[in-house]
Parts: sequence; C-alpha cells; structure tokens
Amino acid sequence: MERQISACRMRAVRLSALLLASLFSFSLLTPPAAFALSELKQIPGEVSQDQKAKDVPAEEKPAEKVPMQIPMPDPLVNKPARTVKDDTVDDQPPAGPVEVLSDVSKIPPAVARMRELIVEAAASGDIERLRPLLGKGPTQTQVGEIDADPIETLKGLSGDPQGIEILAILLDVLSTGFVLTEKGTPDEAYVWPYFTEKPLASLTPPEKVDLFRLVTAGDFAEMEEGGNYNFYRVGITPDGQWKFFVAGD
Repeated sequence: MERQISACRMRAVRLSALLLASLFSFSLLTPPAAFALSELKQIPGEVSQDQKAKDVPAEEKPAEKVPMQIPMPDPLVNKPARTVKDDTVDDQPPAGPVEVLSDVSKIPPAVARMRELIVEAAASGDIERLRPLLGKGPTQTQVGEIDADPIETLKGLSGDPQGIEILAILLDVLSTGFVLTEKGTPDEAYVWPYFTEKPLASLTPPEKVDLFRLVTAGDFAEMEEGGNYNFYRVGITPDGQWKFFVAGD
C-alpha cells in the first residue's frame, strides 16, 4: 500500500515539473506585450509630451526685409511751402523798373539850383564854401553825427586834411544819373547816383562803366557780396534842401 502511495506522489511531482517546464518554455518564446506611450505611467513632476508640444511657441516667420533706400539729399536752400495765406504778412509786389533821370532841366527848379550850388562849391577846392549849403539845426545836412561840425566831419572822411578828396567824390557823384525815391511821402528826395536803387546784378555794361567812375574793382567786388551799392550818395528834397551826403547801404 505504501508503495502505491509513493508511486502516485512521484507521478504528481513529475507532472508538476513537466507543467512548470512547459510554462517556462512558453514564456521564453512569447515576447512581452508592448505598451503604448499613453499607457505608460507618468512620473510625478514630469511634463507630458503633449504639454511640451503646447508650451513650445510657434516658430515666428522672419520679417520681410525692406530694401534699403538711399535718402535724397536736402536742397541747399530750404523753402517752406506756403499752402495757407498768412493775412498778417502783406505780399510784396515785385519791384518795378527803376527810372533813371539825367536831365536836370526837368526836375524842380529848387532841386536843380541846390545841385548847381554844390557843384560850384566843390569845384572851387575850398570845402568851407559848402558850409552855408549844409544848413543848421533841424535842417542841417546829414553827413555824420548830428551834433558834430559838418565841415570837420567831411574833412575827417577825406584822405587829406583839406578835404579835397571828399570834394572830388562829391563832384563825381553829382555827375551821374539820379532817381526820385520815396515819391509821394515825407521822405521824397532826388538821389545821386542812381545805383542806390538798382541791384548790382541788374546793371548793364554801360551802367557798370558809370559805377567804376566812382569805385574801384575791389570796391565793386565787396559790394557784390551784399548785392547793393554802398558808396557815397547825395539827396536833395523837392523844396531844394540838401538832405544828406553819406556812405553805406
């Protein structure tokens, strides 16, 4: 009886061993099942792949390059455009042609007489002969400072102590053509030479010859910088008053 039980036990052990061996062999032959990425357990604190994809900003497209343009140079002279008329600024009409006079017989007799007296005094070579023509007080001829003696002022302007040079200049100025300035106003006067009212750029060749009888080429070059005649001039009012004998613009 005991032999039969032992034989049964031995068969059971062998069957169990065979069964385990079969299972082990099957597990070796069958590959483990692959898990999808979504089935993998996420580690705490780790960002998922989907979240990473959302956090990554979309790649910006590079801005289109604008072709470089070379700026045009500014005009040498900037003239602001005037689109709205300014009522506070009066539009100045273009200056009309200057009427150059030469016939002293057609001017007021008082003017012609004063010119004649000045020419006679200057031609004498005695500068004191100009004194009675220069006037006194409010009507004194403008030659420099108001309170100064006019004859001494003229001598100081001359290149010699006797004032001979200034007398020669006075004669030359009165030998040119003349113009009527400030017509119809209290400042109206006949002015010698006519260059005072004409831009130097507008002078004709014959007029330049007249000018060079009064000034040198160097003087003329300096005048061109300002554009105007700035040598001596004589003014006589319509009533025959010798108003001024001055130099400058």
